[in-house]
Amino acid sequence: MGWLSRIFGGSSHKPSEGQNHETYGEDTYWDFGPSSVDACQDYDNDDIDRAIALSLLEDQTGKKAIDNDSQLEEDEQLAKAVQESLNMESPPRNEHGNIYQQPYPFFFPSGFRICAGCNAEIGHGRYLSCMGSFWHPGCFRCHECNKPIADYEFSMSENRPYHKSCYKERFHPKCDVCNSYIPTNVAGLIEYRAHPFWMQKYCPSHEFDKTPRCCSCERMEPRDNPYLQLDDGRKLCLECLDSAIMETSECQPLYLEIQEFYEGLNMKIQQQIPLLLVERQALNEAMEGEKNGHHHLPETRGLCLSEEQTVSTILRRPIIGAGNRIISMMTEPYRLIRRCEVTAILILFGLPRLLTGSILAHEMMHAWLRLNGYPNLSPNVEEGICQVLAHMWLDSEIISGSDSSNSEASSSSSSSASPSSSSSASASGSGSSKKGKRSQFERKLGEFFKHQIVSDASPAYGDGFRKGNEAVNKYGIRRTLDHIRLTGSFPY
Repeated sequence: MGWLSRIFGGSSHKPSEGQNHETYGEDTYWDFGPSSVDACQDYDNDDIDRAIALSLLEDQTGKKAIDNDSQLEEDEQLAKAVQESLNMESPPRNEHGNIYQQPYPFFFPSGFRICAGCNAEIGHGRYLSCMGSFWHPGCFRCHECNKPIADYEFSMSENRPYHKSCYKERFHPKCDVCNSYIPTNVAGLIEYRAHPFWMQKYCPSHEFDKTPRCCSCERMEPRDNPYLQLDDGRKLCLECLDSAIMETSECQPLYLEIQEFYEGLNMKIQQQIPLLLVERQALNEAMEGEKNGHHHLPETRGLCLSEEQTVSTILRRPIIGAGNRIISMMTEPYRLIRRCEVTAILILFGLPRLLTGSILAHEMMHAWLRLNGYPNLSPNVEEGICQVLAHMWLDSEIISGSDSSNSEASSSSSSSASPSSSSSASASGSGSSKKGKRSQFERKLGEFFKHQIVSDASPAYGDGFRKGNEAVNKYGIRRTLDHIRLTGSFPY
């Protein structure tokens, strides 16, 4: 009978639109909204009652003749079917009380899921749900290599996905010395050291494995870019080597420039003081020969001598041989004769021009103090004011070398300024005209040497400079020197 087939056919109620909970892979189940089991059962009961009524009507009108045995058998089947229909178990529900059913393609409206990569409809099959959007597997790509991300895990940076390997290559810091990825510490964190000025990053182990540093800029030597090996054991990076002064005669033009700088400050040194470039061993021996010891840094790079002695000076610029090593170093002894309070100024060879000049400006201030009656100053005052002059010279060189046109304008406009500022501008302009524009690295190197002076933590060189610089900025160089002559201390 037709009604019996309708009982076994079940309900024709269609579920409403739902939400997908999968994050990756095939569609497996969907949550449907207001659809419920009770509604389905009520609809089925109406069909059963209607079918029974039609059957009884057929029996009364006698449209079909049925014998007793077949009628009994059919009634038993009908009762069994009705009972099974009424006692049917409820379909499985999810945690929200909705029915689990397989999705039907025609249930979904067009554009239900749009790929965030290609903006096309995803449809059915494999897809990704991440970063708040849906993606075709082939559209979810690494921002670095532009290849699809098929791995279960990926990395994020600025809301952009990366393969874990690409993320490491781009963002995991590498050591500037050994070019390896900087390892993590016991806590799983990336730990490295960095130069406070150059920001050169390196593994903590390189602080203890005797990795050499440049004797000028203090950067560590990279494994793939070896430094120049000097005869006295120092190492010099190739950038600092570009402007390095290697022999005594080569330093004489710089010596004249700094003398002009002092004249510009109305602090001309009247006596002719010999300037010699020497190796580190000769500098240390000369320092030991001084009767009146002065305060020096652990690494002495300049010395103002007052005693007669013989010093070995560099006569000819050495040749750089294979393996970045100095060869053919030629020196000669130089006998110092005392004609005044200062017998000579010694500077360590092989340093860049700006560093050599700042050391020379410092040592010339020692000479000026001794020649002009400033005896027995405390280390803080004497070294401090010498560092102030070195810093002033560096400042003038960086300004004059950064733009020659600016230095010319400064020199021409100085005629209306005060005598001291006019002379200072003239001296710096003279240095610029002889040397020309600085390279970008040389300007950076000059800033580093200034940074070294300003950030020095030693009592004599560091604290002395800061107090002296404050006094000069407040009262000027001449009034500060007059106060030092009278009191032996900086003015407040």
